[in-house]
Amino acid sequence: MQCIIHEESYEFIPPVESDAWVWLLRFLLKGYLKKQYQVETYECRHVERMRKTIDEGYSVLIAPNHARIADPMVLGLLSGELGTNTLTMASWHLFQEGWYQQFILRRLGAFSVYREGTDRASVNFAIDTLVSGKRPLVIFAEGAVSRHCDVLMDLMDGPGFIARQATKRRLKLGKKPVMVHPVAVRYSYDGDPYAAVAEDLARMERNFTWEPQTHLSTVQRMKKLGEAILAVKEVEYLGCVREGDPFERVERLAMESLAEMEDKWHIKDRSGGVVSRVKNVRTAIMPDMIEGKCDAAERASRWRDLGKLYYAQQMAHYPRKYVREGRNLPERILETVERLEEDFTDEAVPHGPLHATIDVGEPIEVSAERDRSAKQDPAMAQVAQQLQQMLDALAAERAPVAEQRPDHSSQAKSESIAEQAPTSPDIVA
Repeated sequence: MQCIIHEESYEFIPPVESDAWVWLLRFLLKGYLKKQYQVETYECRHVERMRKTIDEGYSVLIAPNHARIADPMVLGLLSGELGTNTLTMASWHLFQEGWYQQFILRRLGAFSVYREGTDRASVNFAIDTLVSGKRPLVIFAEGAVSRHCDVLMDLMDGPGFIARQATKRRLKLGKKPVMVHPVAVRYSYDGDPYAAVAEDLARMERNFTWEPQTHLSTVQRMKKLGEAILAVKEVEYLGCVREGDPFERVERLAMESLAEMEDKWHIKDRSGGVVSRVKNVRTAIMPDMIEGKCDAAERASRWRDLGKLYYAQQMAHYPRKYVREGRNLPERILETVERLEEDFTDEAVPHGPLHATIDVGEPIEVSAERDRSAKQDPAMAQVAQQLQQMLDALAAERAPVAEQRPDHSSQAKSESIAEQAPTSPDIVA
C-alpha cells in the first residue's frame, strides 16, 4: 500500500497566494514535468471558453479527470494559457512528503483536504474561494488517480456541494453564479509501446520467479501478470484462489472486501462510488489511531483493514476491454503496465515522451438549489457526461498500433488461435 494515510493529527494547510511565486514556478514547470513525469509537450484547446466565463464575471470551478499524478502540474500549463492563477484542492498526504514539496505546492496555490474525515476548514476555504471569484478553483472530482485516461471513474458529489453553496452566497451578494468547466486531460505516446514496457514486464515476471514470458504477446503477458496478482490477493484475503472469469473475480473480491469493511465498521451510507465508500470507512477507522487509543494489536488490525480498503479501491477500477490482443492505443499499453507495477510494487516508472492535451469543456451553470429527486448531484452528472464525451473524442484521434514480433512458429500459431477467437482477452488484475 502506498503511503497515502498518515497516523497523525490533521491541520488544514492553506495556500500561499503569491502571483510572483506562481510566475517563477511556472517558468520551471515544463522542465520539471519532463524530468519527473516524462511530459515533454502539450497543447491547450478551447481556452477561450473559460476566458470568456471569467471575463463575464462568473466564478469558475475547474473539474478535470485525474489519470496521472502529473495532472495538477499539467493544469498549471492551462493557467498560464489563461493568464490567471488558480487554487487547487489537494490531498493532505501530498503535503507530508517533505518540506520541499509542501513549499512548492503551497506556492502553486494548493491547499490541503483531509480524505480520512470531514474537513470543514478545506470545504469552507473552497467555498470562500468561489464566492470571491478571485481565482478559479481546481477540484479533481474522481477523488483518486485512476491510471486510465479514457475511462472516467464515478465523480464525487463534494465539488457540486461546494459550487452550490458558493452560488447561493454569490446570488445573495448580487453576483453571478458559479460555472463549472470540465477539463479533459489526455496523454499520448508516439513511440513503440510494446518495446517501452518490455523490461517492466520482464522485471515483474522475475519477481514472480518466472522466466520472462517473451514467447507471449504483450497483452498475454499483462493478462498473465494480472491474474497472478489477483491470485496473490485472493490467497491473502480468502485463503484460496477462485475459479472463473478474472474480471468477475476481481470485481467480486473488491466488492466483498469493501462490504466486509463496511459491516465491520458499521457504515450505513453505502451510496456513491467506491472512492466515496472507502472514504467513509477510513473516517471510522482513523480517529482512535490518531488519538493513541489503540494498543499494538488493535493498531495492527486497523492497518490491515486500511490495506484491504486500499486494494479494494485499486481493484475496482480496472476497466474492461481497455487493451486487447492485436492493435491498441499506445498510451493504454503504458497506463496498464504502469498500473500493474504500481499495484504489485507500490511504484511505477512513467514512460515517455508524453504529449498532454488539455481540452476545456463548455461551462455548466450551478444552481443554488439541488434537485432532491436526483440520485446524483445534477451539476456533477453533467460534468461526468461532458468529460467522458471529451475523452472519447480525444481517444478517437489516436491510431492503434500493432505489436511487431519475431515470426517464430509456436508464436505464430498462438497468435493465429487468438485471432480466431470470437472475442479478444481483456486485461485483468
